[in-house]
Amino acid sequence: MTEYTVEFVGTGETITVSDKQTILKACIEEGIAQEYSCRVGMCLACSAEILEGDVTQPAARGLTDEEAERFALTCMARPQSDLKLDRGVYPPSIEGDAAAAGTAADDD
Repeated sequence: MTEYTVEFVGTGETITVSDKQTILKACIEEGIAQEYSCRVGMCLACSAEILEGDVTQPAARGLTDEEAERFALTCMARPQSDLKLDRGVYPPSIEGDAAAAGTAADDD
């Protein structure tokens, strides 16, 4: 088992996560407030932009292949190197969904 450092940019929070553990599980164990909902890689609530490093997240079904290269779903992602993540940054697919929902609400 290999351990990596995961730094959350802008918060000053850093945790150690094994390559066998999800980033979200480590956050919960360390008492770090990480947003999440479904815990199965679909809702995108736990998204974080990958600024540096690599993850494996084969079950992150909510991301396109291109998004999976730039974003981590912390409920599914396991580190493969030291990481720098920016929480609260969502992939384009969710941003587009939110904009469409806002437009639909405006039409009512």
